[in-house]
Amino acid sequence: MATRIPENRRDWMCGTYCHEFEYNPTQPAASLSEMVFGFLEDCEGLPGSVSSEEGCGEIENFDEDEEKDNIGNVEEDKSYWENQHQILQATLRRTSSLESRIRSTTKEALKEIQSANTVCACGRPLASSCRNCLMGEVSGRLQNAGYNSAICKSKWRSSPDIPSGEHTFLDVIENSGSKKGEVRVIIELNFQAEFEMARASEDYNRLVQRLPEVFVGKVERLSTLIKILCSAAKKCMKEKKMHMGPWRKQKYMQAKWLSPCKRTTSTPNLSMGYSNPLPKPRASMLTGDGHLGDDIDIVNKIRSGVNAKLEIWQDALESKDFRLNETKIEYMECNLVKF
Repeated sequence: MATRIPENRRDWMCGTYCHEFEYNPTQPAASLSEMVFGFLEDCEGLPGSVSSEEGCGEIENFDEDEEKDNIGNVEEDKSYWENQHQILQATLRRTSSLESRIRSTTKEALKEIQSANTVCACGRPLASSCRNCLMGEVSGRLQNAGYNSAICKSKWRSSPDIPSGEHTFLDVIENSGSKKGEVRVIIELNFQAEFEMARASEDYNRLVQRLPEVFVGKVERLSTLIKILCSAAKKCMKEKKMHMGPWRKQKYMQAKWLSPCKRTTSTPNLSMGYSNPLPKPRASMLTGDGHLGDDIDIVNKIRSGVNAKLEIWQDALESKDFRLNETKIEYMECNLVKF
């Protein structure tokens, strides 16, 4: 007589749909594989069962949906960057007659300084080495052209969002004579480099390359450009799954040019006017035991070595997305040559 499997032994064998097995001691015991495959065959017709073909179809559908999402993301990213390029170009094209005149005078001043190969008081080529001396020279030429130009030094305190810092740039304040009152034009001699990032994406780099190296524009125009570039930087860091440093945020970049600043309108003659390297001191300048000339040569060699190491150090830190305080670097370089 067949023996029925107890109720409490059926559930784990059949799952949701229970299937009864009969055991006959007179018949040879079936192997475990036969029991399992027999059970699977019996369950094929049960409601709710899914065939292998249907399962594969679901996987294929899932892959197709995922592929569509990826294509959609790529299209969205492409549309975003194209839109940023268009907004940037439109902002740069818009300019007033005042901005155009100041821009033309600034470019002419830089061109003259570069062609003259002027050496500043720091003992280096003015056009490429000393930012403070270069700004003073440009501001002086703008003043000679009749503009109320000054060297501006902004300084801001730290907040929960951004660290403290300071920045130096130029501006021109013009009295428009209308209801708007004074119009302020910002001049940044190293504008493009202010937004460069060490490990940025190609899309972001292409956007930055559209920026002018020297920016001359009103505060409103500068504020719009900062918003465009900082939004793009945030998008770039998100795409690369990298943390965005606080010095890249919009508030920090705005603080550089839009914070309260100290204006210095007096521009002493910082340039030496030499077209050749500075001459060595003559024997008549020697005092004491007559070794001052040798000491100057030694100091110059030390200065060159230290400045070279500073440049290597600066490049290494910026490659890690650290940004050095510009005034600190300039202070170290310039004061090394003072006796």
